[in-house]
Amino acid sequence: MSMQNKPQMVEAVMFFTERGVCKEMLFPEFEALLDGIVNMPEFADQQMRAVYALINPRLMVRAAVFFYLDFDEDGRPDSGWNIPLRHLAERSGRGPDMGAGPIRLACRSQCPVSWHQMHLWDPNLAPGQNDLVLLRDAVKRNQLGLLVEEEGAPAVAPERLQVASEDKWYAPDPAKEGAEQLAAKMDQEHRLKTAQLIKQQRLRISSLGRQHEEELARFKLAGEEQRKTLLAETHALRQTLRQQEGLNATLKQQLNEQADSFQKNREEMTNQLRALERHSRAEADILRSQFDNELKAKIAAAVVELREQIAIRDVELAYRNELDNQMQQELERLKRERDESIGQSGDQVLERLARLGVVFVVYHPGAGHLTIPLQDVARYQENPLAYAAAKCFVSEEQYRQWLEHYQSPLCEAALPGGERCAIPLERVEAPSRFVLGDSNCCARHKTTSRLRTVS
Repeated sequence: MSMQNKPQMVEAVMFFTERGVCKEMLFPEFEALLDGIVNMPEFADQQMRAVYALINPRLMVRAAVFFYLDFDEDGRPDSGWNIPLRHLAERSGRGPDMGAGPIRLACRSQCPVSWHQMHLWDPNLAPGQNDLVLLRDAVKRNQLGLLVEEEGAPAVAPERLQVASEDKWYAPDPAKEGAEQLAAKMDQEHRLKTAQLIKQQRLRISSLGRQHEEELARFKLAGEEQRKTLLAETHALRQTLRQQEGLNATLKQQLNEQADSFQKNREEMTNQLRALERHSRAEADILRSQFDNELKAKIAAAVVELREQIAIRDVELAYRNELDNQMQQELERLKRERDESIGQSGDQVLERLARLGVVFVVYHPGAGHLTIPLQDVARYQENPLAYAAAKCFVSEEQYRQWLEHYQSPLCEAALPGGERCAIPLERVEAPSRFVLGDSNCCARHKTTSRLRTVS
């Protein structure tokens, strides 16, 4: 074998789907993909899970970095992607044994550089779907055509040769020596397997704990948003009910006033009728007819007046609806003009900066360093705290309360004299674990302790 064909350590990148490894390439091909020389249309508009693997000449993995890579609608990778894979592989901690001793493993639960943690993912270690096993099997298949070192009979190094003591030269006990060596070998193998199993279980427990915390924070945020929506709907319904009750009370008052007026008129007419009856029945008939006509006329006039009032209200309501529609159209037009003006000024500058390779990175406590995509810059400018709260899977109000506690971890309970308790507290590092009235209070003023005392 010539010097040019001597097997060496090889860097490769493998892409994962739910079914396992779907794409393998050498690291120079991956660099060409990042430089835009080639595209991956099959990954268009997806966030792919990938693994950087360092493979020795015997097709065994020595280091692995589990990372995310986003592709646009044309299959081009994210231009702002800048994870130092080789650096992470060199600085990472120990992982499971994949055949050549413990590997160097960098993932979301074990990342040597904190601000790259959000761009990494944890391998699934469940039996039957173990991502490390899938990676090992894919490397063994050698679809990349790597040069393999032939395994010959290993020669025993002189320093490893052992000479028995003189008292054992002439009467050795082969059975006893073989049993002791076999027992020592089995004990060593058992220790290595146990250590590897413990390492895998710890990594899996850490991964499941992080997934559980993210799901819990996501459920809390969804519940809080749903509660706010229901409160808003309830408030609107109560306001509508109060308006209807006021309108009904006004109409009842008008009807009562009209009924009183009709009653007075009836009494007056009745008195006049009785006075005339004493003079003449003919005059009484005339007055009764006149009374009935006048009463009908007044009722008809009242009905006409009420109908006119109803018609006027209908016209006013229609005019108000038309005015609301016009105002809504004007508001939408102004929004479109504002979006166009913003898009023609600030967005063009941001797009030029993005094409030049500029990455927008901000830091928020609890969320760490956030890489803001170009399409999210406007939303971030409108409300940075809400953007950071969404990345932490909490509401904006909870994030503000946690931020006050994070910046000044003191007890906020009020003493009888009016001043704050101000006892130093242990700082809650994650916004999703912050509980108002508990995390920002000392043991004497915690809400949960007061509830236990009362019960």
